[in-house]
Amino acid sequence: MTDKTGTRRHAEIAGAGIGGLTTAAALAQRGWSVTVHERAPNLRTFGAGIYIWSNGLRVLKAIGAYDQAVVGAHIGPQFHTRDHDNTTMEEIPINGQGDARLITILREQLINSLVDTCRRSGVEILTNSEAVGATPEGELLLADGTRRKADLVVGADGINSKLRDSLDLMMYRKHLGYGAIRMLIGRDDADVPAEDRDRYIEYFTGTRRILYTPASATDLYVALCCAADDAAALKVPADRALWTQSFPHLAHLVSRFGDAGRWDAFEVVKLKKWSKGRTAILGDAAHAMPPYLGQGGGCALMNGLGLAAAVADAPDIEQALAAWEERERPITEHTQDTAERLGDMNFWPDELRSEVMKITGKSRELGAERMKTARYQPTATEPLA
Repeated sequence: MTDKTGTRRHAEIAGAGIGGLTTAAALAQRGWSVTVHERAPNLRTFGAGIYIWSNGLRVLKAIGAYDQAVVGAHIGPQFHTRDHDNTTMEEIPINGQGDARLITILREQLINSLVDTCRRSGVEILTNSEAVGATPEGELLLADGTRRKADLVVGADGINSKLRDSLDLMMYRKHLGYGAIRMLIGRDDADVPAEDRDRYIEYFTGTRRILYTPASATDLYVALCCAADDAAALKVPADRALWTQSFPHLAHLVSRFGDAGRWDAFEVVKLKKWSKGRTAILGDAAHAMPPYLGQGGGCALMNGLGLAAAVADAPDIEQALAAWEERERPITEHTQDTAERLGDMNFWPDELRSEVMKITGKSRELGAERMKTARYQPTATEPLA
């Protein structure tokens, strides 16, 4: 894409995460020159798994990253929610049993597939390059004092985004009083009964949860979730005796927790606007959400591609960004709000939660609300084959 003078349009992007890399690849494939700035010295990502539903898979297809991203992915038959007695409260059929598809992979695999797609598309990726601000006029400000001009600047620099804050775009940032220790360990057949090995399962006890997620044939992603004031439970390395006491039926799994893991608090971020002038904000910087729907990455993928599609041939970048937000923000905020409501049950008494979820799990209407994003067809994508 060229501007009125015939010069190729250029984008500067802060952050080589899911949203930044998706935007970069999609812009480059539409004729833009693109530079991505990553403050870290390399492009490695924290060791964890990630859920990618149908909506995210459609985006990966659209930008040409799908085939690499899904190599060795785990494709489970159901998602189960279990109560304090290990009784199933909800069962969501997927991957052939319903109209939603879900895969789980290592987060590093997803990032690597996006990086390789960017490089094939001609994107320049600079590491050790920290962005500290942006201007509405389309300048990216770097920590070394450099000011880089562009037709479009994108802030995909995470929940503590300096670009967002430099433009005074924050509406609110809410800490939800809850979070998780995330870790990767090897899979072991003795962790759960044979019929559960390939399922995705979330176990509840009191205010604590354990999320069991196969992420490949050999990798298991585990999230230990608890209240932010549950000091004993959020210690890293995880207190195996404490977690065994809460989940005795998972004693073998808990016994294998190593010293790895990282505590992350769950937050919600909402902005006054997703852009100012010719600078746009996306990903956790714009729409962080708790992980209860497994859609944080999915929304970053959708909004990155949607942004590129909106500005690709637009004569006026500012107007295109306004149209992008008007089109994409409703489904993203539906996802945020639904995920936040699902988190309310973390603090319910066990018996109440169990009874309510057994009832709501049978509601077609509530199920449709929860699966709305997974079934959504993002901008500039095609239905999955």
